[in-house]
Amino acid sequence: MSDTTEEKTGHALVDDLASRIRNRVMSGEIPIGAQLRQAELAADFGVSRTPVREALRQLQSGGLIEVLPNRGAVVRVPAPWEVREAYEVRAQLEALAAARAVDRITDDQLEQLRRANQEMYDNSLAESRNGAAGLPVSRLGNDRFHTLIAEISGNARLAKVVNDINELFPRNVSAQLIVNDTRHRDENFREHERIVAALAAGDTETAAAEMREHVIKAGEQLAEWYEKRSSTVFRG
Repeated sequence: MSDTTEEKTGHALVDDLASRIRNRVMSGEIPIGAQLRQAELAADFGVSRTPVREALRQLQSGGLIEVLPNRGAVVRVPAPWEVREAYEVRAQLEALAAARAVDRITDDQLEQLRRANQEMYDNSLAESRNGAAGLPVSRLGNDRFHTLIAEISGNARLAKVVNDINELFPRNVSAQLIVNDTRHRDENFREHERIVAALAAGDTETAAAEMREHVIKAGEQLAEWYEKRSSTVFRG
């Protein structure tokens, strides 16, 4: 028998609901600043309000949502300083991953990185022209680029921590930045190319430096986006 929402009870049901709500937030299906109404979520998931209320409390304790006067539970807007701090840590970790990957990477893996980067660029360009909404497909190429380097590093704990940091903020925001900003898209592509070139050349110092600078820049662009939105998202 499949493990559906209806079949789960107690803590398992609450955890499942929290995970599903979180996924909707991370994908942008539920945007930052949006209200999370218990009755609507309960009807959507086919459960009572009680487990939904507990799931929202779980997400609140994790910092994903907050409760505001006269608005109730809403998707929290990350503070710019939180983004900068997280990306500062991520930059160091991904630089370490790139440095470790230098002596481990194969020609086939280098080609995989090149393909992932090209797919990211081509898809984001197409999405920009077509006005794609939601979570861009181009993010898959970008995610694969960074994930592959973390995997090649040969340190599973390092790869996990990098992924955990990536999951702190809604993924659709950083993905949309690449799609909607031509300069950012082009820079992102070229920065990836320089990282691959350093890996191919066996240049540990340059691979780490290029990755560190790349991630710091991405974090700053994301922080600036939140700075612009934080003062306006709750107006009205």
